[in-house]
Amino acid sequence: MVGQLAVLTGEPLMFTIKANRDCSFLSISKAHFYEIMRKRPDIVLGVAHTVVKRMSSFVRQIDFALDWMEVEAGRAIYRQGDKSDCTYIVLSGRLRSVIRKDDGKKRLAGEYGRGDLVGVVETLTHQARATTVHAVRDSELAKLPAGALTSIKRRYPQVVTRLIHLLGEKILGSLQQASATGHQLGLHTANNKWDLGNPPGNLSTVAAMPVSEDVPLPAFALELQHALSAIGPVLLLTSDNIKQRLGSAALDSIHEYRLSSWLGQQEDIHRIVLYQADSTLTPWTQRCIRQADCILIVGLGEQEPAVGELERMLENTAVRAQKQLILLHKEEGPGPARTVEWLNMRSWCSGHLHLRCPRRVFSKRSLPKLVEMYTRIFQRSPDRHSDFSRLARVLTGNAIALVLGGGGARGCAQVGILRALAECGIPVDMIGGTSIGSFMGALFAEERSYSQMRIRAKQWAEGMTSMMKAVLDLTYPITSMFSGTGFNSSICSIFRDRQIEDLWLPYFAITTDITASAMRVHTDGSLWRYVRASMSLSGYMPPLCDPKDGHLLMDGGYINNLPADVARSMGAKVVIAIDVGSRDEMDLTNYGDALSGWWLLWKRWNPLATKVKVLNMAEIQTRLAYVCCVRQLEMVKNSDYCEYLRPPIDSYRTLDFGKFDEISEVGYQHGRTVFDIWVRSGVLEKMLQDQQGTSKRKDCGAFTCPNASFTDLAEIVSRIEPAKMAVVDDESDYQTEYEEELADIPKETYADFQSTGMESDSDSEDEPSLWQEPSGVTSPEQSQDSWLPDQEEQGSKL
Repeated sequence: MVGQLAVLTGEPLMFTIKANRDCSFLSISKAHFYEIMRKRPDIVLGVAHTVVKRMSSFVRQIDFALDWMEVEAGRAIYRQGDKSDCTYIVLSGRLRSVIRKDDGKKRLAGEYGRGDLVGVVETLTHQARATTVHAVRDSELAKLPAGALTSIKRRYPQVVTRLIHLLGEKILGSLQQASATGHQLGLHTANNKWDLGNPPGNLSTVAAMPVSEDVPLPAFALELQHALSAIGPVLLLTSDNIKQRLGSAALDSIHEYRLSSWLGQQEDIHRIVLYQADSTLTPWTQRCIRQADCILIVGLGEQEPAVGELERMLENTAVRAQKQLILLHKEEGPGPARTVEWLNMRSWCSGHLHLRCPRRVFSKRSLPKLVEMYTRIFQRSPDRHSDFSRLARVLTGNAIALVLGGGGARGCAQVGILRALAECGIPVDMIGGTSIGSFMGALFAEERSYSQMRIRAKQWAEGMTSMMKAVLDLTYPITSMFSGTGFNSSICSIFRDRQIEDLWLPYFAITTDITASAMRVHTDGSLWRYVRASMSLSGYMPPLCDPKDGHLLMDGGYINNLPADVARSMGAKVVIAIDVGSRDEMDLTNYGDALSGWWLLWKRWNPLATKVKVLNMAEIQTRLAYVCCVRQLEMVKNSDYCEYLRPPIDSYRTLDFGKFDEISEVGYQHGRTVFDIWVRSGVLEKMLQDQQGTSKRKDCGAFTCPNASFTDLAEIVSRIEPAKMAVVDDESDYQTEYEEELADIPKETYADFQSTGMESDSDSEDEPSLWQEPSGVTSPEQSQDSWLPDQEEQGSKL
């Protein structure tokens, strides 16, 4: 008999079974097998016995050492400074790690999803807990004592290699985030809230709840399900289909564990489980909130900003899951506006997205007709450029970001590259930039149309060529050559009073805060002001005073001219970085230990003298200002998440705005060539693939057979009459095969699995030892003929 473990537990098979020679076999479906067990419950014991017999003694010892635990939302697993005596494995749910700094402020250190190891670094190094970890939602964990982990390392050294690999990935991720905040460059970031706004990529469950009853939540959920299906298996659950699958009483408290177990199985076999909440605080809505890794609060952008009654109840329950505001807009309707008011009313929202919805989302069809319509739509592949596909990529950690660097008029090439991106079918989920890149990025985030963006960009570039405007803006050069009035007017005429929050795409601009000597990442506030600040070259334009705190802001190119690392930290899986900066000349003249200005002047004025390449004072100051930027650019080029592009625009100068069409065409031709290669070589396909792979199956008996779960198995076992204990004269003969194996194992092996030991120096009595009651499926104290001594233990042992 093979495959019985998967049938009993509901978990997928961990191995492939192949026939060594021609054979005949009988295949029994899971549903039929459960029907047989319901009629003859005693069959369960024989099947379970064959499973345990095939387990190695080491696996059974691990079974004793592991401790299964259930943690309610909000409860702490451990606290900062606690002693490290075990490692946790997330079986289901979500955990959040928070570190408290010396000044008492808390900072998010990370989140853990299904399959993640928690606290392994402190356990291996015998250090106190570095963070406080608590449950974001109801979670199931496996607790692995330090002694058991040590024993595993001794018996199987390859486990150490795997741990090093996992820890290495974690450290590299931390270094990348540190580089984004400027730590590796010796600088700090004045405001680091920007790296927490997007949901993490390892989400398993997402709940959608409406702001009001006017929100077409069923159509929204079906549209999002369609978009998510392009990434991996997705399941949409509503109160109606739960009752259809599990019965009308499925949401009653008496069936709590049965429902939780079934929902956990759906998380195992689907990439994302999407929960559609009711419009009121029903038991199903409460279940959606409890199960969610991320909660989408869906509203209508055209309505007056308001907080719904369901939202108020949600906030009163102190739910710790990340919350995102989603505003829906009609295709033919006006663009986003007054987003700041929506967000100011919701301090609990960590971010927001604007979605332009197809007309079918707002149709007034009945639910059966709506489902019928989407059944036909599901037969087609979703549009990767739609806003729902963008939301799907953001939720699953597969967002594609476009980062535009600074470089003056050479930035006009970015307009052509955006055209090539659209023609080659490469979507853009977020955009940001520095200097001229912040300007072009803002145009694209507002328009999302190459043709409209090009018209406005060319109009602004033509205005930059006006000598009359430049002369009128001249001032006495104490701080700068120009007052900035004319430049402000040109930027303001393009963006008017638009706020960053009202852009269609998530957007950021980089500036240099010379007050705090830090990099600033702007994701909210007045669009034209922060674009202008990001383009403020020292000596030409005065610093812009931040309207929020009065800090002086200068061109972002001095600190991060190509901020691909910032986009990565904001949740992008792939970053397409367009570099249009000037390249410094490297073959300078070696003039020795001293330099005479008279000699240099003679070399420059004498037409017969050999020309020398020596920097003047202004050029030296410029290079000093860009030292950090050059180092950061090299890090970006060498990163594995970044696709670096540099069009051939070195022959164009910083102020060649009059050559807009020519420079734009150079960017288009270069972009088209590169992107065509991406399409042919599979680079684009790799970009669009799910970062977690496609390991989850699309078909599973747990989904098609709702009455064949681990909970149903426990109910079947509970009906087995307890076997009577046999009277045996010789106790030595009354041993199971398992006990006989244990008798042959040296006692030293047991000590390794004890939760307390010389290595961990723990005196806790709560840790499971080898001789405690098992938490898994095996027991050395029960005979082969009497596995379950009483009905009360039968469900827990299996």
